[in-house]
Amino acid sequence: MEIVVLAGGTGGARFLRGVRAAAPEAGITAVVNTGDDVTMHGLRICPDLDTVMYTLGGGIDEERGWGRTGESWTVKEELAGYGADPDWFGLGDRDLATHLVRTRMLDAGYPLSAVTAALADRWQPGVTLLPMSDQRVETHVVVTDPDSGGRRAIHFQEWWVRYGAGLEPAGFVQIGVDTARPGPGVVEAFTAADAVLLAPSNPVVSIGTILGVAGVREALTASPARVAGVSPIVGGSVVRGMADRCLPVLGIEVSAEGVGRHYGARSDGGLLDAWLVAPGDGATVPGVDVREVPLMMSSPEATTALARAALDAAGV
Repeated sequence: MEIVVLAGGTGGARFLRGVRAAAPEAGITAVVNTGDDVTMHGLRICPDLDTVMYTLGGGIDEERGWGRTGESWTVKEELAGYGADPDWFGLGDRDLATHLVRTRMLDAGYPLSAVTAALADRWQPGVTLLPMSDQRVETHVVVTDPDSGGRRAIHFQEWWVRYGAGLEPAGFVQIGVDTARPGPGVVEAFTAADAVLLAPSNPVVSIGTILGVAGVREALTASPARVAGVSPIVGGSVVRGMADRCLPVLGIEVSAEGVGRHYGARSDGGLLDAWLVAPGDGATVPGVDVREVPLMMSSPEATTALARAALDAAGV
C-alpha cells in the first residue's frame, strides 16, 4: 500500500507519526511545505522539513513541537553578544548542525530533494520526505508596518516568530511559486498512491502553498486514490498555529465546514473525497463524505486512531 500525505510543520509531523503507526507495512511519502524556508545568518533553514524529520526520527523537542530535544543556545547568545541581526530568530546549537550541512550541500549544487534525503539518512524517519519543490519558494505576508504605518511585505517567519502573528495580515504572497516545479518524485507519488491524506496543517500557508506549485494540484486530482483531509479547526478554533489569522484573509470561515468547502469536492473540481471533522462540528461539504471522529492528537494512541480513521475514509 502506498500512502501520500501533504504536510506542514508540527501538526503534519505528528499526524505522520500516527500514519506510520497505523500502517507500519505501507510505503509512506510525505510531500512537505517549503514556503516557510528562510535564510538566516547565511544558513538555509527549512522549518517544516526539519520538524517532520526530527519528529519521525525521535529528535524533536516534544514540548515545543519544533527544534531538537536537549537543545542549548550558546551560539544564539554569542550572536546576540555581537548584536547580529536578526535577533528574534534563534538557532539552537544542535539544530545548527542540520542547517550547516544543508547549506554546504546546497552551495555545492545539490538540489533540496537530494539534501533532504541525505539528512534523513541519519534520522531514518520511516517515510520518504519530499520537498514540494527544489525551487526556492518563500511565503511573505502583507502587513501594515508598525513604524511607518504603510503597507509592506515581510517574510512569514518574521510575521510569525518576531510578531507572533500579531500584525493584521492583508495578504499572503508565495514568492517563486509561479515558476516552481514539483520536486522529484512528487507527481509519481500521487500516481502510485492508494490513499492521499491532507494533514491537519494550515490550509493557507502549508497545504495551500504546496498546492500552489504548478502541477501538484493536477497530480493530486488525477490520482486514482481517494483523498481524505483532516480539519485543522476544532470547535471553531485552531488546534495549533495561526490558521485563524490566515483563513479570513482568503474569505474562508474559521470552521471545519469553512475549510472543507475551501478544499471542495473532487467531483466538483476540488480536492476532497472525504473530510474528517471533530464530533459536534457538524460540517456540511457538498459532494464530500464528512465523518466526525476525535481529532485531538493528545497521545500516541489517539494520533494512531485518527490516522486509521483517515485511512478508512480514504478507502484503505
